[in-house]
Amino acid sequence: MSALRLTTGSLRLRFLLAVLLWVALGVAGIWFTATRVFERHIEAMYHEELEVHVLELARLTELDSNGRLRLARPLSDPRYEFPLSGFYWQISMPGRPVLRSDSMTRGQLDESVAQSPGIAHSLEAGPTGPAITYGAVKEGPGGEPIRILIATDQSELDEDIASFTNELVVWLAILAALLLATGIATISFGLRPLSRLGRAIGRLRAGHAETLEGRYPAEIAPLVTDLNEYIRQNSEIVARSRVQAANLAHSLRTPLAILTDEAERIMQDERCASSGRFLLEQAEKMGRQIDYQLARARSAAGARRPGRRAMLPEIAIPVINAMQRLHPGKRFELGGMDAPVPVPADPVNLAELLSILLDNAGKWARETVRLDIARADCGRLTIAIHDDGPGMSEEQIGRACEIGSRFDPSMPGSGLGLAIAHDICSDIGAQLVLRSAAGGLTARIDLQVSDDMRL
Repeated sequence: MSALRLTTGSLRLRFLLAVLLWVALGVAGIWFTATRVFERHIEAMYHEELEVHVLELARLTELDSNGRLRLARPLSDPRYEFPLSGFYWQISMPGRPVLRSDSMTRGQLDESVAQSPGIAHSLEAGPTGPAITYGAVKEGPGGEPIRILIATDQSELDEDIASFTNELVVWLAILAALLLATGIATISFGLRPLSRLGRAIGRLRAGHAETLEGRYPAEIAPLVTDLNEYIRQNSEIVARSRVQAANLAHSLRTPLAILTDEAERIMQDERCASSGRFLLEQAEKMGRQIDYQLARARSAAGARRPGRRAMLPEIAIPVINAMQRLHPGKRFELGGMDAPVPVPADPVNLAELLSILLDNAGKWARETVRLDIARADCGRLTIAIHDDGPGMSEEQIGRACEIGSRFDPSMPGSGLGLAIAHDICSDIGAQLVLRSAAGGLTARIDLQVSDDMRL
């Protein structure tokens, strides 16, 4: 049962409840019908048997030479010969001793049941409890009524019915167990393709595959084909989006450069210097917006793409080497896990995110920048970049991810790096946290890594 992984709202649970319902209804229906049919059958058999015994007893009843009642021979059923066996007969005639079966060692039968030549029956008190009593009247030689009674304990009938019912319950329980096991096996086998599809989607989401793999039944195969086609089209759209973003940026940079040159030229004229500075400021803002939106488009296009993953620390090594050449006076260190760690992110986006944070740390560090990779509890992965620079105040940390935020104009840069890094983290489902201490600034990236992503 545990293999079914029953959860609220699952198909397995719904199918299992349906199987339980129909098995319960079916078994209950069989039990009710079979017991009713058997009861009617056994009652009819007992009544038929007692009617035969009444007729047999009437044929065998006669008077001896002294006028006393006697049987020409014993009844064919030997049960009437054993004391208190539950099977009794009684013959009575006015003015004559009552003749009883050897089994009736005590008590008597109710003669009121025998009222006419027709056979009548009722449930009366017998020698050993309630008894099904049959009676009829036979005319004697002198026209006297001879009352003939046959009785069987009701317990005999009840015991037969109870024995059948108990045995029926056992077999129906076995049948219910077999039907339930068959239903569970059918559910497990029938829904196995959906489980395989779920695992294939997990591999796709984790980056272990770029399409849904495997063969599926005819009912599911069209869905898998459509999903694979959607993934292919989505990948093409992402690729085209990146190209179009780059083309748009390139087409805007040329007229923007012309505007910048024209603003600088205007500034040389003292009469229009203020207008030139205004145009130059606006052109610089436009340039920053173009750089930001271009980076945003690249990261958003690759965010959470199916089948995409980046490997750490492999992807960080070339970035660190590049930063070492870009900041030759600083030392860049890599620490943490040596084994590869898969991250559910586009490699281009993750490389750009690390580049931004390492470059920012390299600008402000005095001597050392360190990148640490660690796996935390609950499947979380932490990437921490620490520099030994002056750090930032709480007010600066609050504005650090705003577009164009620059706290030292003498430092190179456009003020877009942390804003872009923040957006990339949002796109890949990560959280960027900045913390400043006496020893410098730490930029920490928290990522949720599912079980499917673990190697």
